Amino acid sequence: MQIILVSRAGKVPRTLDLTNQRLRWRVLGIGAAVVLALASLGAGVALAVASPRDHALAEIDALHKQVRQQDQQLGDLRDDAHRQLDALAIKLGQLQAQATRLNALGERLVQVGKLDSGEFNFDQPPPVGGVEVASGSGSYSLPQTLDASIDQLGSQFDTQQAQLSAMQSLLMNARIDSDLKPTGMPADGYISSYFGVRADPFDGRSALHTGLDVAVPYGSPVHTVAEGMVTYAGVRSGYGNVVEIDHGNGYMTRYAHNSKLLVRPGQHVRVGDEIAEAGSTGRSTGSHVHFEVWYHGRVVNPLAYVKNHR
Repeated sequence: MQIILVSRAGKVPRTLDLTNQRLRWRVLGIGAAVVLALASLGAGVALAVASPRDHALAEIDALHKQVRQQDQQLGDLRDDAHRQLDALAIKLGQLQAQATRLNALGERLVQVGKLDSGEFNFDQPPPVGGVEVASGSGSYSLPQTLDASIDQLGSQFDTQQAQLSAMQSLLMNARIDSDLKPTGMPADGYISSYFGVRADPFDGRSALHTGLDVAVPYGSPVHTVAEGMVTYAGVRSGYGNVVEIDHGNGYMTRYAHNSKLLVRPGQHVRVGDEIAEAGSTGRSTGSHVHFEVWYHGRVVNPLAYVKNHR
């Protein structure tokens, strides 16, 4: 096979003889070079076109990984928040149980103290007043139900605190009043002679007996029946060794015929303190305690006081 190459006019055409082995190799080499150049060009173009897409896909994949990590962190935070809320709910339940016990205690105190049940209603806040100053500070909000329960429990504790404080003050005042009022027997014995008109044991004439006689063995302890201040400790005509105690609120008690006195004037004594030892001094026929109660300067029958209980 021959190929004739014709150039511009006036020149001799060139003839390529493909039967020539050397020429064929040259033509094949040129063709292979052209094919290789075209393949390289195509690969370069393909890489130039595909590179931005692969970069974008890599960025998208990285964003997916970041989103998954953030979602996992959010899940961990949510689980931690749930655990904290569960712990708060448990604590809230414990506080509510404590509030219930306080309510029961308050009602029991009302019964024991014999107070007016309507005066101490632990389900209602006590009446209060005053100017409130609003605060502009914000705070983190818990879930509505838990937040409302905590606020309600706090208000309940405030109410209970106010009620119990008022009750404590009232009970303390009642206890003070009770301690200052003559109550109970001055000695462990039996009443051998009552208050009122009787036949005098020495001359048989009618006479007013101004107290109670409590028969006890010689030397038995004599106790004060109320808190107060010793105003007299010594000998009085007819009474022998006597102790007189001013209890305030108009009350005064007298303990007579003692064999020994254990207190002195000006000494403060409490309920049940031993103030003397029983005897038979003064105008007496045997060992006993002569007990008198005076109220606002007048002697009164002690029987109601000795039979009362504090």
